[in-house]
Amino acid sequence: MAGRFVIVGYLDCLHMLYTVTATLFCSVNRCKRSLAEISVKAVLAVADLERKDVNLDLIKVEGKVGGKLEDTELIYGILVDKEMSHPQMPKQIEDAKIAILTCPFEPPKPKTKHKVDIDTVEKFQTLRKQEQQYFDNMVQKCKGVGATLVICQWGFDDEANHLLMHRNLPAVRWVGGVELELIAIATGGRIVPRFEELTPEKLGKAGLVREKAFGTTKDRMLYVEHCANSRAVTIFIRGGNKMMIEETKRSIHDALCVARNLIRNNSIVYGGGSSEISCSISVEAAADRYPGVEQYAIRAFADALDSVPMSLAENSGLQPIETLSAVKSQQIKENNPYCGIDCNDAGTNDMREQNVFETLIGKQQQILLATQVVKMILKIDDVISPSDF
Repeated sequence: MAGRFVIVGYLDCLHMLYTVTATLFCSVNRCKRSLAEISVKAVLAVADLERKDVNLDLIKVEGKVGGKLEDTELIYGILVDKEMSHPQMPKQIEDAKIAILTCPFEPPKPKTKHKVDIDTVEKFQTLRKQEQQYFDNMVQKCKGVGATLVICQWGFDDEANHLLMHRNLPAVRWVGGVELELIAIATGGRIVPRFEELTPEKLGKAGLVREKAFGTTKDRMLYVEHCANSRAVTIFIRGGNKMMIEETKRSIHDALCVARNLIRNNSIVYGGGSSEISCSISVEAAADRYPGVEQYAIRAFADALDSVPMSLAENSGLQPIETLSAVKSQQIKENNPYCGIDCNDAGTNDMREQNVFETLIGKQQQILLATQVVKMILKIDDVISPSDF
């Protein structure tokens, strides 16, 4: 009764993905097509089509104030909101071999309390040489395995930074744990917790690592591109203010979820409340086959389905009851289950003509969750309030 949906093949799925995600961008309507295509390409880049699943954790959404919304881009790699640790380090590295470290560039600290008295210049020079030797050993370990770039989760002091620059080993510090994991996935590298465990096999590989400045500001970001494993991508959003960027992030997240649902199950239902109205009509017809009190519950379920198109009409500034009655009557008379609420004022109630549709898996989940909530509420025997004590 509620099974009026369309199944499409994967050859037609790409165009459908573009169309269905384009309808999600309301506040960013000006760029909805380009943003929809970016979202679809990002999902297809990380999708496992054999298992029909998408891990959205592999898609990083980053935003930066400045520029236009049209400057939003999809990066087949990872974008890190960091810069080279020293301004004289190279800004572009080709065929980079990346050492991904969670250990800091600093001498080990004893776990017990200790005190070192330095009362002469000679002792200070000795301590300084030992620290410098320790830094040199760490740098040589990185260079010895062939690393041309070090990305470190922790920071390092100016002396270590100075040595890294003079030893021609570019480095990036204070990179977050989530970003380290994405870099490791994209580059095919391994996260190394100790210098002793660093080997050539654990290095990540990227075709290009570059530092890019934005406009006249001092904001710089690091691009890790042309990675060995492109199954980690970044959507980089630009906008005039933070509110616009946050709204675009929410819209893109919705689009990514829709595209993921279509990968999992490429069946669709038409939107605008048409599917709920069609289901309501079918449920009401099914209620006549139950002579007992069960039909009252079935008719109540049909009334609940009508609340969705009624809310759509109300939020669109239309008369909810009148609009719903007209559309339901049109579905019954014309036997057209695709008639819905004309929220866009396009002049037609046929959602096929407006290209308004939703994923079947999303619609099923909505009805299922709503039904489960009602069942949980009905299981409540009593409510205990603080005044009862």
